[in-house]
Amino acid sequence: MLESIRHDQILELRLSRPPVNALDPTLVAALREAFLNAPAQGARAIVLSGRPGLYSAGLDVPTLLTLDHAGMGRFWQSFMCLLRTIGRSPIPTVAAITGHAPAGGAVLSIFCDYRVMARGPFRIGLNEVQVGLAVPEIIQVALRRLVGPHRMERLTVAGAMIESEEALRVGFVDELAETDQVVERALAWCRTHLALPPESMSETRRTARADLHAALDDAQRMSLDGFIERWFSDESQTTLRALVAKLKSKAA
Repeated sequence: MLESIRHDQILELRLSRPPVNALDPTLVAALREAFLNAPAQGARAIVLSGRPGLYSAGLDVPTLLTLDHAGMGRFWQSFMCLLRTIGRSPIPTVAAITGHAPAGGAVLSIFCDYRVMARGPFRIGLNEVQVGLAVPEIIQVALRRLVGPHRMERLTVAGAMIESEEALRVGFVDELAETDQVVERALAWCRTHLALPPESMSETRRTARADLHAALDDAQRMSLDGFIERWFSDESQTTLRALVAKLKSKAA
């Protein structure tokens, strides 16, 4: 479900959980462990990739709907810990967005240092509102850093999914590449930064990301009750279950 590929000092973590790289408790835990262990294993940068045409479809809603309050609480705590681990990574991280990246897929990317997305009719966005969920504050903070307050509001409140060219225009992603070149461009960005004087680059990076680090630390201290209550609300459960039924119908 998660492949580790070494490119000299760069570790590529490739999401490999068919059919859509959905984020379930096991994959989230595996991702966090891989990010935590990478520096000790000699990696100086991390690239997080998916398969051609699809980065990640986000949270594994069918699986999560089977969890009770306690189980969902544990999962959400684990997911928040993953975002903190990515956002506070001591080494540079790049999202190689190889295709569509809705909801949780987009979330993973916005906590990375840099985002390379596949050029073409691929969409990215925080579409939580469309499926009956509210976008948590820490995720809004992370997107606000990229696109600004007004654009963040417009995108999140509408649950908008935008194509790659628009994502580049508004700053949601940093670069576009042909689908088969996304990972290579992500690796190239890493190599450029690793060629810089390492202490100067790392210290400047820490300072530049200090606002995100502080927001992540605050989020860690916040109660998770609000999200869990929203997840189990009548509106969210009805909308999410209708979404799952629609997806099953399409698959059939």
